[in-house]
Amino acid sequence: MTHLAAAPRVLAALILGAAPAVAQPAYQHLRIIAPAAPGGGWDQTARVMQQVLQRARLVHTASVENISGAAGTIGLARFIGAERGQGDVVMVSGLIMVSAIVTNGSPVTLREVTPIARLTGEYEVIVVPAASPFRSLQDLIRTFKERPESISWGGGSAGGSDQILAGLVADAVGVPPRRVNYIAFSGGGEAMSAILGGQVSVGINGLAEFAPQIEAGTVRVLGLSSAERLPSLEAPTLREQGVDVEFENWRSLVAPPGISQGDLARVENTAEAMVRSAEWREALERYRWIDRYLAGEEFDRFMEAEDARVRSVLTKLGLGPGNTAPLATARAYPLLVLAGLLFFGGAALLAAIRTRGASNRPPSGPGWRPAALMATGVALDLALMERAGFVITSAALFWLTARTFDQRHPARDALFAVGVSTGSYLLFVRVLNVTLPAGLLARWL
Repeated sequence: MTHLAAAPRVLAALILGAAPAVAQPAYQHLRIIAPAAPGGGWDQTARVMQQVLQRARLVHTASVENISGAAGTIGLARFIGAERGQGDVVMVSGLIMVSAIVTNGSPVTLREVTPIARLTGEYEVIVVPAASPFRSLQDLIRTFKERPESISWGGGSAGGSDQILAGLVADAVGVPPRRVNYIAFSGGGEAMSAILGGQVSVGINGLAEFAPQIEAGTVRVLGLSSAERLPSLEAPTLREQGVDVEFENWRSLVAPPGISQGDLARVENTAEAMVRSAEWREALERYRWIDRYLAGEEFDRFMEAEDARVRSVLTKLGLGPGNTAPLATARAYPLLVLAGLLFFGGAALLAAIRTRGASNRPPSGPGWRPAALMATGVALDLALMERAGFVITSAALFWLTARTFDQRHPARDALFAVGVSTGSYLLFVRVLNVTLPAGLLARWL
């Protein structure tokens, strides 16, 4: 009886012993590097990965670290240098980084990391603020063809997918891509703020990044870069509106160089398990991403082909290797002006002091007035450059500067300031190919 009574317990133990153990997370903690500022596509991808990996119990915990700058190449350099051989960190990469390596002449490339997989694809959208006078893509293209520099295109990093799309659109409608007035921002959040604030005429970015504003009605979609309309978005494609352009951005995952075969197998298996999970499928649908999972040797071959394709496109658009970079940007120019004015202002003050000292006459007015006028002009120039435009703010700056030297001819000084600022704008934009904001005068410049 004793043996018979114990039999059920023995049988239960055998059954439990034969049952598979609950799978343990592959990582106690996984670090995910997003080589961009918060709010952009890489940051969004990294944070979705963080959530999916934890919800699917593929990792115990995960964290996202942002390293922004130079379209991801600063993050790439740090990743290669600081994380070499580390098996518990990955980085989000993609098309933008491929193009940035070319346009920035980066000393480090994606050949130095360990490729894991391509993850997603995403179509891009061209949007304008809801109050924009451009009601359709044709309205925009009409003005763009007449005065290309009057249209400012706001998007992500210089040389990235957004600027490539702007160049492809320009090329398709017969405008030299070099004449695209492209304003680069470090992240999707910064770009959207500029769009809503009227600092740029048009915005370009991934659909997922602009989706909240599209749904809220604060921006209007003029065109979508897909081949066909998407059921989830009531917007026409570029192609159906006569602009023969189809374009898709993609994002991928890489590991540091020098990791062990065991760490490589672990991260590859984790990435594959992630994209097969129900949580990832939900994320694809929620963010309107396209499943572009590709791994192993096929991904290696894709990267080689994509590098060649991107170099060819960038060269055609005037952004490839060997092309001269702009001498200045809209943000750097005021600083150059400030340096010059400080020099001339200091010289003027010194001359005034010497003149008064030589004549032994008391000063006829407050000595701080010239410096105050110049400081006011510089402050206005820096604060209002992108919104009011180069011509208006520079004219104000030149006029106030002229007033510090000669207060007898305000009307003449004003005409001179307008002429100099307008001539400078045309010289920089039309001749030197330097992007400067047109601002309130965009329709006439």
